[in-house]
Amino acid sequence: MTGEFNSKAVVLLSGGVDSSTCLAIARARGFQCVALSFDYGQRAISELVAAKQVARAFEIEEHRVIKLDIGGLGGSALTDNSLKVPEQETDGIPITYVPARNTIFLAYSLAVAEVTGANTLFIGVNAVDYSGYPDCRPEFIRAFEGLANLATRAAAEGQHLTLETPLIELRKADILRLGTELGLDYGLTVSCYQADDRGQACGRCDSCRFRRRGFMDAGLNDPTRYQT
Repeated sequence: MTGEFNSKAVVLLSGGVDSSTCLAIARARGFQCVALSFDYGQRAISELVAAKQVARAFEIEEHRVIKLDIGGLGGSALTDNSLKVPEQETDGIPITYVPARNTIFLAYSLAVAEVTGANTLFIGVNAVDYSGYPDCRPEFIRAFEGLANLATRAAAEGQHLTLETPLIELRKADILRLGTELGLDYGLTVSCYQADDRGQACGRCDSCRFRRRGFMDAGLNDPTRYQT
């Protein structure tokens, strides 16, 4: 372990609405943040550009981008271009679910926490306005936090690690209001599952529908740039 545990946090940052709001919350709470993003073979690579812009806007000194080949596993429309991103609501867990993605991301964030001396992880999972992904459920978060406090040298030495999910019970409109109050420019973010290289959204996918409805319900101007 390098350094002592303090008010440092590792924040998973995809570049979308929820993760960017999480970063704004962590900063507002006074945490020294390490932003962590992944180039994992996702269809919308422009979200990484968005993540860098958001990190820069909040003056995050350390933003790590880790390259993974989750896309090589297949099984998701977000990583396999041969699978079509649904543009209508579907029943059950949609094909946009990326197998074990949050488990993998949290495992990496846990490792980064150990290396950097952080004792808090932030992830922007939501169990209200979301697509029904199993790794966004509160029971998954509780289970991973338990694992984190068993599996690390820090835990063995008596340090407790907290997994923060400040958005998990909020509606999208409430998330957007909160982020706006904290000074987050949502025009920097990219949520679309099939955004183009310039970050322009399709306006039709599941994520776009939640985002658009959220801005409408919140009574906020929607700064999303849509494809023409």
